[in-house]
Amino acid sequence: MASAMADTTPPGRADITGLVLAGGRALRMGGSAKGLAELAGEALAARVITRLRPQVATVMLNANRPDYAALGLPLIADVIPGHAGPLAGLHAGLLACPTPWLVTVPCDAPFVPTDLVEKLAASASRQRRLFVAASPRGIEPGFILAHADLAQTLGEWLTGGGRKVQDWLRQAGATEIRFDDPDAFANINTPEELARLNGSPASRN
Repeated sequence: MASAMADTTPPGRADITGLVLAGGRALRMGGSAKGLAELAGEALAARVITRLRPQVATVMLNANRPDYAALGLPLIADVIPGHAGPLAGLHAGLLACPTPWLVTVPCDAPFVPTDLVEKLAASASRQRRLFVAASPRGIEPGFILAHADLAQTLGEWLTGGGRKVQDWLRQAGATEIRFDDPDAFANINTPEELARLNGSPASRN
């Protein structure tokens, strides 16, 4: 694991690894690999990667199925067994993270803000180690910036049966970072939503 940064200096791009979360079972998508479903002819996860890559040092993908290897990224499987949810993906990413900080983005959020990492990281320090995006509709729990040192405490929380992202964020003292556009955090959960979005001008953005 990379060494910690200076106490008061916010992390830059070189200090942050991106993790695309694709470890879920995608039951509402019929169990198929949600991140490989296509929007305007491109896989959802590929669109996320394109928007995230310029913001971070490197990108990994949390997945528990081999089909995501087609995207050409290092695949990081959950360490906590039993499909423990997105926090299991964050935990696995923190353990594998080659930089001091890790930022997560869901694989089904194709309009992720291009300034996501910059805004989340602006207030970060060794004293403030956990951040979550928030929009006018509330916390956006898939969009988290966390210091790699949080891996152990998160692992203990998951092993103890914790699952809800909001509960852990609250317990761990996460700082909410405000974004004005809720549409930037829109995610696609069903084939119907994907079909509707494929027919809209937004799919070309």
